[in-house]
Amino acid sequence: MAPSTQPSTHKPISHPPASSTAWPLAAAWLALIIYASLFPFRGWHDRGVGCWEFVAAPLPHYWTWFDIIGNVLAYLPLGFLLTLGLLRDGQDTLRRWSVPLVLLAATLLSLTMESLQCWLPNRIQSNLDTLLNAGGALLGALAARGIDRLGAVGRWSVLRARWFTPDARGAMVLLVLWPCALLYPLEVPFGLGQVLERAELWLASWLAGTPFLEWLPLRAIEFQPMLPGIELMVMTLGLWIPSLLAYAIIPSRRLRVVALLGCLLAGLGATALAQQLAFGPELAAEWPPGLLERAVPVAVVLGLASLWLPRRVLWLLALLALIAQLQVVNDAAVSVYYRWAVENWMQRSFIRLYGLTQWLGWLWPYAALAYVMVRLVRRPAAIPASPPAHGA
Repeated sequence: MAPSTQPSTHKPISHPPASSTAWPLAAAWLALIIYASLFPFRGWHDRGVGCWEFVAAPLPHYWTWFDIIGNVLAYLPLGFLLTLGLLRDGQDTLRRWSVPLVLLAATLLSLTMESLQCWLPNRIQSNLDTLLNAGGALLGALAARGIDRLGAVGRWSVLRARWFTPDARGAMVLLVLWPCALLYPLEVPFGLGQVLERAELWLASWLAGTPFLEWLPLRAIEFQPMLPGIELMVMTLGLWIPSLLAYAIIPSRRLRVVALLGCLLAGLGATALAQQLAFGPELAAEWPPGLLERAVPVAVVLGLASLWLPRRVLWLLALLALIAQLQVVNDAAVSVYYRWAVENWMQRSFIRLYGLTQWLGWLWPYAALAYVMVRLVRRPAAIPASPPAHGA
């Protein structure tokens, strides 16, 4: 029988283009800018200074290169990410005017932050800071525009569609933020989310002298330090969880191996950098601890054993690993020596950055837990089939 010559009525399933990961990353960087600009968020009072007087004031005569470079670098990633988002998802008009729009938004943001500093002690308003912030945002926007003209944005979109699942944005954002969450030195490496003891102490101090203190459900048993075996488990799970998130959005086993190596290098590098920045080379010379040298091989074995698992099993394992790690770290007490070392040795020039990374380290595992739960409830997105080979 001759083959049918009628055209097939079957149409391939089309997927809407994935939203740019630049938007949530820009939102995270915006939070960093607001935090650093208004730190320490206390002592607000009227100093008798007009909030906008700094705009028309003469440029300051005293400045340091650290301030100049810091103000430029603070807004450069924001300009880069916002421009990338507009180039990726914006309409033609927004793409055309992306650079001036981002420059305007960054300038207004810097003016707002500087104006609010008139109510904060130990903060000095400066029109030079605004100029440097705007310049940093402009450099970032021009860099994004430049790589777009070179075709890098389009090539990345093609690679993302080929390498990752269509619903990969949330996991990609979590994976990018994970090394940043490790920049605050942790008592146990990769032991993120240890907040229960701190939350109880904060609530108790806040409710002191009120009848509501009796309603606070404090524990009858005091927090105890972690045993070495528990610390080993925390380190291993902390290294394995990002790999599970990466596997769940990467269909290719070959690329999963690359993701495993990338997670290990990013996690170990960020943890080592955190020790160096916080305590300097002398105290950081004792890193890595012996248990971490045992946790890395175990995490590698778990990562290799997970390469062939389907997506829903990976989400489920990530959920169980997150719950187990959060349960263990929140049952443990924060070492008095660790608190003393952080308070007395942490380098003051990075204190605002540390404050934000500490919050990120507290919240990251809970955000990952919520994301994984949503992924388990939702129907997984279909993975586009690879195009057939020529002649097939």
